[in-house]
Amino acid sequence: MTPSSPSRLYETAAIPRPRTTAERLRFKPMGLDDIPVLRRFLPLGGVRTCDFTIGGLMMWAEYFSYSYAILEDTLFVKGVTEDDVTRPAFSFPVGPMPLGRAVRVLKDYCRANGAMPLTFSAVPEEKVAALRALGAAETTLLEDWQDYLYSAEALATLTGKKLSKKRNHVNRFMAEHPDRELTPISQDNIEAVKEFYHACRLPLSKPALADIERQQVLDVLDHLESYPFEGAVLTVGPDRRIVAFAIGEVAADTLYVHIEKMDHSVSGAGETINKMFAELMCRRHREIACINREEDTGDPGLRAAKESYHPMAMLRKYNVTML
Repeated sequence: MTPSSPSRLYETAAIPRPRTTAERLRFKPMGLDDIPVLRRFLPLGGVRTCDFTIGGLMMWAEYFSYSYAILEDTLFVKGVTEDDVTRPAFSFPVGPMPLGRAVRVLKDYCRANGAMPLTFSAVPEEKVAALRALGAAETTLLEDWQDYLYSAEALATLTGKKLSKKRNHVNRFMAEHPDRELTPISQDNIEAVKEFYHACRLPLSKPALADIERQQVLDVLDHLESYPFEGAVLTVGPDRRIVAFAIGEVAADTLYVHIEKMDHSVSGAGETINKMFAELMCRRHREIACINREEDTGDPGLRAAKESYHPMAMLRKYNVTML
């Protein structure tokens, strides 16, 4: 039979096997260049938890081993559970794909990649019922990872009896520093902000998390222009000495305060940057109704500080493991 024989060609021709949906789900690590793509999907989540913001994803991408894939115009995020970084997990899918189909796709993916159980982590409370209806076997509250949600008006004005101590701290700071100034973070002062942060250390009860968070902040300051963030610096004195700074992200009607650092030796600096940044952002963005100051990660000091501002709600999150 000659090499050009049709029968011979038929015998050796490779017939491509159609890829399964799970095989089409190809995850890639998150990088700064992916921010525009992620921003297109995150608002579709329709929730106020910080995990559905650029800061909530990108600042924790290395710690939680986040990677992402887009299938049928739906965003899938793979990582680990927030309470156990050795346990693989996924975020709640965001996009037009029906949830039932998205769960089936992820189950197939899990079966094809080591037969691991399908677990979702940081699932907002309002999304848990939908997963239960699809056969969730276990739900666990992530107590250390609940978000603190506040009234934007309350933090911007500090009115009312509950916030009188905070208001007094701010008034005292204002009286002691009549030349204080709040200015936007820009290329003109970013190096001074970095120097301030390098000298600003506060031991936390979880050193490993503290080190991760510190690196996150430095990475943001090094690439601030790549993020959809806004920041402000609080300075005092004729030499415009930095005593605090804050960086946040606005999504829908919520301001997410991703970073807030202060010189703890300056009385009232923390309360003042909190109030003045809230005021500034509410003036810039009239749609802001709530401020999310994110989790305490189980740190007692952070928990006490966040509780002292009397949150209007705690945004609960769960691990959900499917059958």
